[in-house]
Amino acid sequence: MRQINPDVVAAYPITPATEVVQIFAGFVADGLVDTEFVPVESEHSAMSACIGSSAAGGRTMTGTSSQGLALMAEMLYIAAGLRLPIVLADVNRTLSSPLNIHCDHSDTMMVKDAGWIQIFSENAQEAYDNMIQAVKIAERALVPVVVTTDGFIISHGMERIEMLDDKDVKGYVGSYQPKHYLLNLDEPITVGGLDLPDYYFEHKRQQIDALINSKPVIVDVGREFGTKFNRSYGLLELYKTDGAECAIVALGSTCGTIKVVVDGLRAKGLKVGLIKQRIFRPFPKDEIADALKAVKAVAVMDRSDSMNAQEGPLCLEVKASLYDKSLNKILLNYIYGLGGREIRPEDIEYVYNELFDAIKGKAKARVSYLSVRESPPNPNL
Repeated sequence: MRQINPDVVAAYPITPATEVVQIFAGFVADGLVDTEFVPVESEHSAMSACIGSSAAGGRTMTGTSSQGLALMAEMLYIAAGLRLPIVLADVNRTLSSPLNIHCDHSDTMMVKDAGWIQIFSENAQEAYDNMIQAVKIAERALVPVVVTTDGFIISHGMERIEMLDDKDVKGYVGSYQPKHYLLNLDEPITVGGLDLPDYYFEHKRQQIDALINSKPVIVDVGREFGTKFNRSYGLLELYKTDGAECAIVALGSTCGTIKVVVDGLRAKGLKVGLIKQRIFRPFPKDEIADALKAVKAVAVMDRSDSMNAQEGPLCLEVKASLYDKSLNKILLNYIYGLGGREIRPEDIEYVYNELFDAIKGKAKARVSYLSVRESPPNPNL
């Protein structure tokens, strides 16, 4: 954010995202950026101020987490509907209740249909790279972008990253030149007007098309980033999927753990792979189906639950993608890590063993809750 030097950052602190805006506020105070920093009274107000700033023609960023993202939800839909290229850093944290400040993906999954591009990060390096790319993606597609990092696992860990030179980042993102904005008095526009049945549907369809059409924009920006900085990004990362009999599909920091397990199992001669999904919205359904075409069994690992007795949100999307391509696969869903529950290499190895058992014809539960302590039912509840 310091290197991007946005025009406006409006924010309200929340664990574990507090340091994102706290440290940036220090940069403002020290004169390292000329950003207008707006400390507000709530996350709802933060996104409201971001909407005003972006509509007025300012490059705008913010950060939040969990209940803060929930409080923003009303305004997230408005930002997307107005096609404002706001960039939001979300530090993934579970939603209350019970009160918990640790990681799962229930916050971003809650707003998965708000019209924002969603980019997941495996580690601090990707979080850094993704935030830089998000600015170009949002401004080219005219769709707001949320970049996620797993709370505490990434946000409060320490690891080395390769930072780019300030001038290179500034040159890469360029100066923001909005085509239409409220402060352009020569071309007055209406923003946020009443949209009755005569036009609402058409305008909403335009927004939907913009999100779908952002997919090639994401790919192009990731390729350009790779050409300039030698770190390329796409919609998915396929890790040792060539010749794989079974594969796991996952999001976020868990993918780093899965890669370690894949390496170990491959060394033992087991044909396993990982499909790391970097982009959750717009959902890359064709790419995910193509990546799974040759495998016999798939496990989708969800760090949130859809609360409807069906699969988790990621699994539902993967399942629909396979169905659309008439790919009938063994598909198992594992809900894991809720509220920050650890996911260990042995848990991942267990999932792969389950897939191999399923390939051999052994019956498996369609949805399993990984490493949860089962308790007998309470008749008083």
